[in-house]
Amino acid sequence: MPDPVPLSPVQAEALRVGTAPPLEELRHGVWSLTSPATSPVADASYGYLVEGSDGRLTLIDPGWPSPHAVDRLEAALHELDHELDDVDLVVATHLHVDHLGAADAVRRATGARVAMHPAEQRALAGRAADAVAADADIARWQVPAEAQEALVASWGSGRLLVDVVPDLLLDDGDELPVAGRRLRAVHTPGHTSGHLCLVEPEQRLIFTGDHVLPTINPGIGLGGRTAANPLDDVLASLARVVELDRSGADALEVCPGHGYRFVGLTERAEALVAHREERTRDAVTALDGLLGAGAGDSGHASRRGSSSAPSVWQVAEAMTGWRGGLRSMTGLPLASALAQTEWHLRAAGRAADLAR
Repeated sequence: MPDPVPLSPVQAEALRVGTAPPLEELRHGVWSLTSPATSPVADASYGYLVEGSDGRLTLIDPGWPSPHAVDRLEAALHELDHELDDVDLVVATHLHVDHLGAADAVRRATGARVAMHPAEQRALAGRAADAVAADADIARWQVPAEAQEALVASWGSGRLLVDVVPDLLLDDGDELPVAGRRLRAVHTPGHTSGHLCLVEPEQRLIFTGDHVLPTINPGIGLGGRTAANPLDDVLASLARVVELDRSGADALEVCPGHGYRFVGLTERAEALVAHREERTRDAVTALDGLLGAGAGDSGHASRRGSSSAPSVWQVAEAMTGWRGGLRSMTGLPLASALAQTEWHLRAAGRAADLAR
């Protein structure tokens, strides 16, 4: 399925040439602003300013941490005849550094409260123990020695940890304290366990963070370990936003964390579901090929969890869906691919066929 048509030519052109688009008004009192990347392997992220009927501002996703983050925000506010003191709420769609990273700096500069889902608060509180456990994942996946250092640095105990304590917790269905607007939190776990989308039904806007993006298939399970399979979570969350898109006479306009604004949430969500289904088939086919074509269930059972069973690395390397192949990846993209491989096999009931 082709990528959705951009609603913002400015954002689409900026994405094409690799620049940061300027401040842009989406609706009366709603603007998008850009947070330039501070990592050489990442791109800029979008934040959104929403003005209440009292003139107070809510900032959705303050963006990357940077010595200039507050200065950029202040410059954008001046364009809108606002001041830093007008910002009284900062909402993080999820805990990743390109969305939450500047939250503390903005809070100090504005006095605003910082809000997120309770699951993100729990993940941040448990981030150190989770990072150590991720080191064990890397060993269990049987990653080659030459790739291990970058994986530990990005996925394991060497990862960059955002340290933000929220002032306000937003659960599914909660309305944000924005005067004159019905801006509602929708829990959409999968990318992270506490990921939130924010919906304003009257203006038919949905702020999707990294849950639905126009040109990227978002990673899953990137916010700390949980008992649930992130694949199950993300499929349920995609179904949830499709329901929201179909709930009104007009389609929702998607305001994503990266890429560009678009209409066509249902079609894009369905494409993401199809992508996940294809990746599950890819993982199962790779696993069966390693176990031996036509071995049957009894053949699989005889090798389950044994030293001769394929490792997660071997299965992921045998998969055909990775752009450029598994060995072209490093760091977080590689870790995400390996974790996804395991989650897809778990969803298919085949995790027991892997080496442990």
